[in-house]
Parts: sequence; C-alpha cells; structure tokens
Amino acid sequence: MPKFISNDAEINYETFGDSTKPALIFSNSLGTKFSMWKPQINFFKKEYFIVCYDTRGHGASSAPKGPYNIEQLGNDVINLLDHLNIAKASFCGISMGGMTGQWLAIHHPERFNHVVVCNTAAKIGQEQAWNERAALVREQGLKPIAETAALRWFTEPFIRSNAAIVESLSNDLGAGSPEGYASCCEALAKADVREQLKNITVPMLVVAGQKDPVTTVADAQYIINNVRSSSLFEINASHISNLEQPKAFCQALKGFISI
Repeated sequence: MPKFISNDAEINYETFGDSTKPALIFSNSLGTKFSMWKPQINFFKKEYFIVCYDTRGHGASSAPKGPYNIEQLGNDVINLLDHLNIAKASFCGISMGGMTGQWLAIHHPERFNHVVVCNTAAKIGQEQAWNERAALVREQGLKPIAETAALRWFTEPFIRSNAAIVESLSNDLGAGSPEGYASCCEALAKADVREQLKNITVPMLVVAGQKDPVTTVADAQYIINNVRSSSLFEINASHISNLEQPKAFCQALKGFISI
C-alpha cells in the first residue's frame, strides 16, 4: 500500500475506484485502522473515488513520538489531498476522525463539499481522563485497553452475533502502537472546538448512536445547535455505528453527500 510523508509522519493510505469521480475520504476512530471502513468502501467505490488512510500512530502509518494535536491530525488530511491532487472532497470521520472533521470544516472549508462527523463531540471526554489513559498505555501497553474496547464500541447483542468483527478490531487495537495511541489520546485531551463551531459553513451531517455511551446524542445535538448548515441522523447503534448498522449508515451518508 502507498505511503507519503506528512510533516513528521509517514501516512499509510489506499484509494479505491475511479479517480475522475468525486472524492470521498474516510478517517478512522481511535485504536482502529482504515479497514474499519470496508462496508463503506464496497458501497461507495463505484460512484466515488474513495480515499482511506491510517491516522498517524495507527495501523501501518508511523508513530512519531508525541504528544500529537488536532491540528496535526487535520493537516495530515490536507497533505494527503494535496499529495493526490484532490482540490475538493467530501469527508467522513468517526469518533477521533469526527473531531478531525470538525477541525477541517473550521480551518479548511474550501477543500470540502460535505463533512460528515459520526459518534463524536466538539470536546470528547475530559482532559485528565485522556492523559491518564495515555500514561496507562505507555506503562502497560494496549492489551488492557483492547480487552475492554468491545463494550465501548458495540451493543451487547452485536457483540454476541458478530464475534469475528469484534475479535478482529480488538486484535488490531492490541497490536497497535502504544506511543501512537497515547499520543492521539493527548491530542483528544486538548481538542476543543466548541467556540469555533459557529464559524463552520460547510454542509455537515452529524451521525449519533442512540446507544453510544462515549459520545452521546446530546453531544451531537450540541454540534447541530451551533453549526448553521447541519443536520442530525440518529442511528440504532453504539460507538462504531458504521459497522454495527452498515446499511443505515451508508444510506444516510449517500443521501447527504449526493445533495
């Protein structure tokens, strides 16, 4: 798979479909790889030029010593679009990727036709908790986080009936870079775009999992209340809604970005 250098990181990415079609870029959640978007890649690759990448510190991207910040995560996306000579794209990010999407909509609106932010918030969690998690991961590795991740990611019925998907994601998290994960935790600890949401002019869809214990429907509603051209889609899922409800997710995304 191709890679390129974005400032101090080597970013792993892959493209799917015809490069003359409209571009659609996907951004992964904390502790996952871009393969988490497989259902969406398969759904959209005939009509769009799909760009997927591993966030710095994740997957096959490098994990330079952190801490990272949200500006770095956002600029990696802009640098990837530049690398591929894509002037304008639609963006879809989940959780950490959704925070990246909000930053992009604020700072680089000219590069995006639509921005979709899923299972996220304008400020995710509390700074102290993120910093404590980063310290734990640097000390103990990712195994303790991986062992409990499924309960944060999915509803119990999904876990029971989709063991292979859950096991694959948990294994990917456990095999990841502790430094990369911890450094992204530190980026999330500081990331707070609440005061800047009012500046967003790009059309934005906010996807909220009705059973998400991490980023709630109320978190999504806060974004909606502060972004002028935005709409809310509630989905019957927990935190990784694109895998728990792929059909509903894809249809909502298609309806929005095809406008």
